[in-house]
Amino acid sequence: MAEVVATGWVGALLLPAVLLAFALAAVTFDAVLAARAAGAPLADSARVPVRAVAGLLVQQRRRTLAADDLLWRLAGVVLLAAAVMAALVTPLGWHAVADLSVGIVWFNAMEIVAWAAVWLAGWSANSAFGLVGGYRFIAQGVAYELPHMFALTAVAVGAGSLRVADIVAAQQDLWFVVWMPLAFVVFLLSVLAMAFWGPFDQPVARDVAGGAVAELSGVDRLVFLTGRWVLLVSGAAMAVPLFLGGGAGPVLPAWLWSVLKTAAVLAALVWVSRRLPTIRMERFTEISWMVLIPATLLQALFVSLVVIG
Repeated sequence: MAEVVATGWVGALLLPAVLLAFALAAVTFDAVLAARAAGAPLADSARVPVRAVAGLLVQQRRRTLAADDLLWRLAGVVLLAAAVMAALVTPLGWHAVADLSVGIVWFNAMEIVAWAAVWLAGWSANSAFGLVGGYRFIAQGVAYELPHMFALTAVAVGAGSLRVADIVAAQQDLWFVVWMPLAFVVFLLSVLAMAFWGPFDQPVARDVAGGAVAELSGVDRLVFLTGRWVLLVSGAAMAVPLFLGGGAGPVLPAWLWSVLKTAAVLAALVWVSRRLPTIRMERFTEISWMVLIPATLLQALFVSLVVIG
């Protein structure tokens, strides 16, 4: 198996374009699913993202009384930047922008930066709805973060390293998804939660008029929502080297296998988000602490015993 090679500045310049391409494909797929559920013509669904972007580009910025304008405008930029930076350690085939010795830690740290961005969007607008949405996201983060970290710990223990390249190399004979299925499922759930998508969309739910994004409009809203989608893409892409063998596969080049696996995971996440109802914060916290944390702890224990044995 080839070694993961750091691409440096060239890859850093190309990475946002790749992530945005995946995000656009995911948005289009989501629009198709929504049109199918509503019985609308599927041919029009592909134009929905284009019309939405065009509408936000010409929409006038909303203002609220006594808002912290600087932090409010920066929230979307920080979210988008965190989503892109989280993917710096994710290899495309055998190439990654950065091959850090603590790649998993870096990914998790950028996810925490995204927490700050969502909180800023909700708090800095000086809006009751935004504040409720921000608090909901913090509560959601507290609920999913421990299972998420234990899932990452199981992967790190299995590979004996925090470096993403070493994790890919450790799956040369058997992908981690085969003997770490619980960690894989929990990781995917946490990806939906960190992007506050699907059943975990209470931070931006309709019952609080959009929550954290209630007061965002125009370009600010577009940047924030783009960051949300790119964060979902970053999480889906990271599932490939962590559990699905990275770019490993027959016949096709490694980079194409990474693209296909990422697309499959992303499509599954978007589809699931359309099939499951929104979970209330207190219910999700209960499930997380009573089910997901014990499950991931058992998964990490099993992996540790296998490695020791």
